[in-house]
Amino acid sequence: MAPGNQSSISGFFLLGFSQNSEHQVLLFGMFLCMYLTTVLGNLLIVLAVSFDPHLHTPMYFFLSHLSLMDICFVSTTVPKMLMNIQTQSRAISYAVCVTQVFFFSVFGGMDTLLLTVMAYDRFVAICHPLHYTVIMNALLCALLVIVSWLVSLSYSLLESLLMLHLSFCRRWVIPHFYCELVQVLELACSDTTINHVIVYAVSGLLGIAPLSGIFFSYTRIISSILRIPSEDGKHKAFSTCASHLTVVALFYGTGLGVYLSSEVSTQRNLISSVMYTVVTPMLNPFIYSLRNRDIKRALQRVVLKTFLVA
Repeated sequence: MAPGNQSSISGFFLLGFSQNSEHQVLLFGMFLCMYLTTVLGNLLIVLAVSFDPHLHTPMYFFLSHLSLMDICFVSTTVPKMLMNIQTQSRAISYAVCVTQVFFFSVFGGMDTLLLTVMAYDRFVAICHPLHYTVIMNALLCALLVIVSWLVSLSYSLLESLLMLHLSFCRRWVIPHFYCELVQVLELACSDTTINHVIVYAVSGLLGIAPLSGIFFSYTRIISSILRIPSEDGKHKAFSTCASHLTVVALFYGTGLGVYLSSEVSTQRNLISSVMYTVVTPMLNPFIYSLRNRDIKRALQRVVLKTFLVA
């Protein structure tokens, strides 16, 4: 590969995980199972919410969008990794790398914003129950999703366009299993000041701001729950938030672990990235369905209809 600007780039090399051929077979099987489980689990959530009239509420409306984003999010990185393992190739073209960066940012950002919107939904439901149906009307729910899409698409497009103007004339090896933007910027020999400013600004926009909103919502929620006189009432109110809190803890815990780590090329960081990009989307359907009777009943009906049609 000759050094030069983006017009002469043929691609990068993703180091991924183990170089051992025996480990490659194990990795392929493990990630294929995780990917299929993620897609199937989240697809069942989407179908259950779509076809069950009892689930046509704001909470499940946002949950179905979160499940759809999880399918897209994991599909951005895992299929390419599986293909590289299967073909014994570590190459990724420059165009595919830029495309991967774009869609990874879009769907990752949508996950973050939807979790924040879901926290607001729980805040209104518990703190203002009498006005819930008026506040969380269909128009507002649609508007919140549309705004989330516009924000995610805008900053992702900006990051990708700025990446197109970079020159790469040093190392071409990315010590990761996908094109992680920060590590791609490390390979550039041109000025990346603007790129890093955008990355830090986006990290604040989609990290600190939503997390602060979630924290504020749950501070008010916990305060309201503690004022409920009956223990049954407290338990019921908290159970509606437990699944969401678990997903938030998983998503932000692993995500912040990746982006706050200074050792970007370590095996530990790779494992954290797998937790953030693969494991968390896989666990979301189980977290939301295990203790939710409505989802369980809807999933049973979807599965039964599928088998009857088959």
